[in-house]
Amino acid sequence: MDVRRRPPKPPLPSAARGGGRGPASSSPPLEPPKASDALPLPLYLTNAVFFTLFFSVAYYLLHRWRDKIRDSVPLHFVTLPEIAAIVSLIASFIYLLGFFGIDFVQTFIARASHDAWEDLDDDVNRGFGCTDIVAPLPKSGDPAPVISALSSAEDEEIVKSVVDGTIPSYSLESKLGDCRRAAFVRREALQRTTGKSLANLPLEGFDYTSILGQCCEMPVGYVQIPVGVAGPLLLDGFEYYVPMATTEGCLVASTNRGCKAIYVSGGARSVLLRDGMTRAPVVRFGDVKRASELKFFLEDPVNFDTLALVFNRSSRFARLQSIKCSIAGKNLYMRFSCSTGDAMGMNMVSKGVQNVLDFLQSDFPDMDVIGISGNFCSDKKPAAVNWIEGRGKSVVCEALIKEEVVKQVLKTNVAALVELNMLKNLTGSAVAGALGGFNAHASNIVSAIYIATGQDPAQNVESSHCITMMEAVNEGRDLHISVTMPSIEVGTVGGGTQLASQSACLNMLGVKGANKEFPGANARLLATIVAGSVLAGELSLMSAIAAGQLVKSHMKYNRSSRDVTKVC
Repeated sequence: MDVRRRPPKPPLPSAARGGGRGPASSSPPLEPPKASDALPLPLYLTNAVFFTLFFSVAYYLLHRWRDKIRDSVPLHFVTLPEIAAIVSLIASFIYLLGFFGIDFVQTFIARASHDAWEDLDDDVNRGFGCTDIVAPLPKSGDPAPVISALSSAEDEEIVKSVVDGTIPSYSLESKLGDCRRAAFVRREALQRTTGKSLANLPLEGFDYTSILGQCCEMPVGYVQIPVGVAGPLLLDGFEYYVPMATTEGCLVASTNRGCKAIYVSGGARSVLLRDGMTRAPVVRFGDVKRASELKFFLEDPVNFDTLALVFNRSSRFARLQSIKCSIAGKNLYMRFSCSTGDAMGMNMVSKGVQNVLDFLQSDFPDMDVIGISGNFCSDKKPAAVNWIEGRGKSVVCEALIKEEVVKQVLKTNVAALVELNMLKNLTGSAVAGALGGFNAHASNIVSAIYIATGQDPAQNVESSHCITMMEAVNEGRDLHISVTMPSIEVGTVGGGTQLASQSACLNMLGVKGANKEFPGANARLLATIVAGSVLAGELSLMSAIAAGQLVKSHMKYNRSSRDVTKVC
């Protein structure tokens, strides 16, 4: 359901509204049910019955149909025994498909995860706490008591095997076939190994099957992060209520005030300039001449169509846009850029790059592929190439804030905001040698929306590249504000977007899943909403600083009134 709507022309409000909600509590772990408990017969007998039924009924029907064909009897004339046989065939097929099909998928995913962990060095595995740690870590102080709540003697034996290293912790999902039970057993083994209690880390109320093989390995619980909502954000004629997952007080309230100022001034407008995810492998040759030959080959427009055809085989949505190369000695860095539909696209572009590398190997057999990523991409690191060339979605968002709104809602004036922006966001960032950091706190809003909507939080690094501009217009009465963000990396399918909570937040924005009519439209819309929210956050924080309200507001909303000594 599309939640966007065109709003009526609003009057200038005199007060803002707010609200909150307390955290949910977690229940104690319950005994996981066994699949065989619901069957009237032992599991092996039930399987044997349905196997026999399936093949015997199939044999009977095939013989009946053969006889009908010989006697020229229409196949659609069926007798009562044939109807019973068909029903039995369907029932047995459904049972076998459900039992063995689901088990095969779970086993395949779990084994893939298991093999990935087996490939890691034993020392690295021990560093993550996933192998045979026998001796507990040294205890500091008096730790909280570890409360054992095992559901059966079988779980007790498994926990002991994990603690002594007989069963690797990372293989519990594949061995037990129950993701929740695996998390429960791993959690108990971790408590015994470390001597530290995890009683306050929630376990119940989370679907651990949904993260198997794609979101998080070796889970022992989940962390609760409150989600607030700012809005309505009036952007391009539509209203959006923006979910923000954060533990920082004042952030949602401040962004909400910025949304209010934008709303009563007529809304914000956005333009998407570029949409392309990048991956840059590094290859090595024997000399500079060969490296330069490949560079010229890749950047020659004559060869682009062939390379694009090879690249685009990786996905229905991957479409190669450009290849830019850079040489360092005899090493060549190739930066591929492609559209990725509604997915963020890192895996998609990596598969396309691998196709091209395999294709080039025939004409350049002396090419030594050092790595699929050579940091010329550049992912999850501050880099000038993203600031200049862009990565993901490049968006510009602007708004015209009226003079009376600046005074009544933001409690400051246009001249003070323009001067502060010049000295803080522009000059101050230049003095600090900032790279893409010509803003007040863009990363605050980006991170909060990313966590709420299931994006990769680490990509906040380049996604928060932003320059905030402010200018007095209409003879100095009104304020023109804009944010330019060249590398917003978001998706609405894949990764954490398919988890229940994050999916609900995407649904609130009207961008859940893939857009079937216009592939990529949902991800592009999410990027513009991120930029619009950053615009609101920048406007409000800068106004608070200009009006001297920053410390006062944080003392009110970002300080706990609890006695910390008593809490300890």
